[in-house]
Amino acid sequence: MTATDKQYDVIIIGGGPAGLTAAIYAARAGMATCVVERGLLGGQIFNTSKVENYPGFPEGVLGHDISSRLDEQARKFGAAIVLAEVTGVELSGPVKRVSTSEGELGGRTVIIATGANPKRLGVPGEERLIGAGVSYCATCDGAFYRDKVVAVIGGGDAAIDEALFLTRFAKEVIVIHRRSELRAIKYLQDKAFANPKIKFMWNSVVTEILGDDRVKALTVETNEGGAVERRAVAVDGVFIYVGMAPNTGFLAGALPLDAQGYIPAGETTETSLPGVFAAGDVRRKVLRQVVTAVADGAVAAYMAEKFLQNSQ
Repeated sequence: MTATDKQYDVIIIGGGPAGLTAAIYAARAGMATCVVERGLLGGQIFNTSKVENYPGFPEGVLGHDISSRLDEQARKFGAAIVLAEVTGVELSGPVKRVSTSEGELGGRTVIIATGANPKRLGVPGEERLIGAGVSYCATCDGAFYRDKVVAVIGGGDAAIDEALFLTRFAKEVIVIHRRSELRAIKYLQDKAFANPKIKFMWNSVVTEILGDDRVKALTVETNEGGAVERRAVAVDGVFIYVGMAPNTGFLAGALPLDAQGYIPAGETTETSLPGVFAAGDVRRKVLRQVVTAVADGAVAAYMAEKFLQNSQ
């Protein structure tokens, strides 16, 4: 019997920290559990160089290590893992249907833990030069820019954390931010301001990414007191961190979403549909971190178990 031939107590869509934690709790509680993941198990955290704010690791822990340990633990308790793309869902009724590129799954409950992906900047040259100097993952691509000049677009935690990581390789990192101050936490700001390799362009936006077969420069507009200056800034690569977009396109009207595409679900992770739960970055919430994702996963598995008990 294959994973797609079996009916599960809980189907978890997404194999990041939230989804894998839900799988650990659900499988350990004796529920027949299946995780569907379209890419690498571990989600965004897989490509994070070091997590410094995860409790219990004062020296930090590699994102890859968290991912692999969660994966190993979920499998240890018997969770099935299906590597496939979810193409559609039917979430009403006592048995939920999840259509995937590997077949259809049936489950009595569903936990949606599909996370979010980096937003595109939406300027000319961006799509054309992805993989040729345009990147959204410094951990993945930073080593290609040893002794080169790179730009980081954004001013939040992710942007500054990745800018700091890039200083291991690049000779100069230019942080381009549309505001006059960073939004990152003070700890990251202090580290960035103290790093001689990091330069800042304030009140600035990138309007075009230039280059034929590789990124060569950025067109940057700087607004100082209402006077706009446009100039070309030579760089060898650009890393974009301008926010996240939830991975909810596959829901296609099957579940209500908010204006930004996130799933409205409270601290119980319950959605508006009975037996359907949302965990991690895909859920509307005030803080999206690994620690809140794993908390969501534990709560979602607990609530799924209670739902099944009450449905008997």
